Amino acid sequence: MPTFIQIIEFLGTFAFATSGIRLASAKNFDWFGAYVVGLATAIGGGTVRDLLLDVTPFWMTAPIFLICSGLALLWVILFSKSLVHLNNTFFMFDTIGLALFTVVGVEKTLALGYPFWIAIIMGGITGSAGGVLRDILINEIPLIFRKEIYALACVIGGIVYWGCSMFGFNLLVVQILSGASVLVVRLFAVKFQLGLPKLNGE
Repeated sequence: MPTFIQIIEFLGTFAFATSGIRLASAKNFDWFGAYVVGLATAIGGGTVRDLLLDVTPFWMTAPIFLICSGLALLWVILFSKSLVHLNNTFFMFDTIGLALFTVVGVEKTLALGYPFWIAIIMGGITGSAGGVLRDILINEIPLIFRKEIYALACVIGGIVYWGCSMFGFNLLVVQILSGASVLVVRLFAVKFQLGLPKLNGE
């Protein structure tokens, strides 16, 4: 039976792949191009994390993540008309992926024996780097640099994970609260157009 963190990783992969494929479809990519964008979105953050942690990238140890991205493509193809009419589809799946992958990144880093401050950074990279690759592939300025709070939501999720662990909460509760905090921060940031101050170039 898969562990809870493996289920989270699978769901995060599906969510991020869907967000990437949805954006690729808006740019009129063909099926293969859309799959590449979805796959890069799904595995990009985790790949960067694993390379920095000096371990084999997670998707190279099991084909399930490539298959999961393929299922996301099939899902978008079959239900494309419904998804197009849902204007918030990209945001919804991107936010879910962001939250789930932040938890995965923190968990894996801690499991390898790194301190919490490294785990928080790796949680942010796992959650946001895939979106950067996605935006580069579709020729957009990465979302992380141009809109509401994004990567900072991952950092907050990592801090919540650390704080709940310090208080001795059950691991499942820690995972849920950490992921939920990313979701809440991201939702509030978009709803109220919250963001960090911008640098003035003049």
